[in-house]
Amino acid sequence: MNFRDRALQAKEKASPYGEDIDLDQYLLEAEAQPPVSDPSHLPRDTKRDLLEVGVTMDDSDKRAGTFLQMNHTLVYREARHEGVEIMGSTEALERYSWLSDYWWRAVAVDADKFTAHAELHQTHGYFIRALPGVRLEMPVQACLYLTQNRLAQNVHNVIIAEEGSELHIITGCAIARGTGAGLHVGVSEFYVKKGAKLTFTMVHNWAPEVVVRPRTGVIVEEGGVYLSNYVCMRPVRSLQMYPTAWCTGRNAVVQFNSVLVAPPGATMDVGSRVFLQATEARGEIVSRALTTGGKILARGHLVGEVPEVKGHLECRGLILADEGEISAIPVLDGRVAGVDLTHEAAVGKIADEELEYLMARGLTRDEATSAIVKGFISMDVKGLPPLLARELEQVSELGQEQAM
Repeated sequence: MNFRDRALQAKEKASPYGEDIDLDQYLLEAEAQPPVSDPSHLPRDTKRDLLEVGVTMDDSDKRAGTFLQMNHTLVYREARHEGVEIMGSTEALERYSWLSDYWWRAVAVDADKFTAHAELHQTHGYFIRALPGVRLEMPVQACLYLTQNRLAQNVHNVIIAEEGSELHIITGCAIARGTGAGLHVGVSEFYVKKGAKLTFTMVHNWAPEVVVRPRTGVIVEEGGVYLSNYVCMRPVRSLQMYPTAWCTGRNAVVQFNSVLVAPPGATMDVGSRVFLQATEARGEIVSRALTTGGKILARGHLVGEVPEVKGHLECRGLILADEGEISAIPVLDGRVAGVDLTHEAAVGKIADEELEYLMARGLTRDEATSAIVKGFISMDVKGLPPLLARELEQVSELGQEQAM
């Protein structure tokens, strides 16, 4: 059975996570966008929207490459380093016959109605590949941008860090201000080969009527490292994602970090899952969840399938409004003797003694609350190159202002 047949059979298959969504209420046809020869000439408002998710169009020389898709149109792509390939995923599939061996390998095409929708109505997505032994200091940036009201954007991304390579990607997903409703379905497959390192930082900036359904799978081979940083601090109607990684080689390492801020009206069901399938593999899941009135389900799942693996799961939630809700759902699954899996989870409010401590040192109550919130949701991620670490901190600060 081919992928399309499997997708047709799964197109009504509801996800076990998150609310069900009527896909028929979204448009499948989009107006074509003109290609861009120089991204610095994009409209100021567009560049502002992209910059807020860490994607810069004026300083592309600080990037190893750029990919920009607006609605259903790939409007710009450029590789500034000979050791990296950047193109639309459909173009890559046509160019490389071997890519079919990766297509729908890390994510099942029939996992649910959203993966099926992406297969049946795919509109590009990006293909990013670091060649063997190439170590890129500057990040590659990719952006998936919505500007048409009620449009469904269905993309399929494939990212490959070949043996011994090092690749850093910052990707922003956003909607133009005033656009209103929309649907984003993003299938992303990551392949980290032997001794490679892949850092993937995703920043979401949506709107109160947008539905988002990422579907992500990661396969990490011997000695490979995959670091994922996810930031969503702006309004969104419904977000559901559960990226899953498989450590298939000895000494493989996976780390998921996420920062979530849910304003009133937002529902976020976000988790991460790691299967530790090889000796000395390690997995870590760290989540910070803050609600100012929305609902958050913060999931985490570590599975130890062989001896001598380690995993840690940490989830902390902070409730700043009476109507806000946070549910932390950590799961440790040891399937053999000799696994080492731990977790810690806590959900609550700002402690009075913390406020009193700061107020005793001259801060007002609002200033003290702001300082505590900023410290709670700040990104402190190890292993990032200095440039990307600084930019992630800037994005985090923008989100903190919105949260307060």
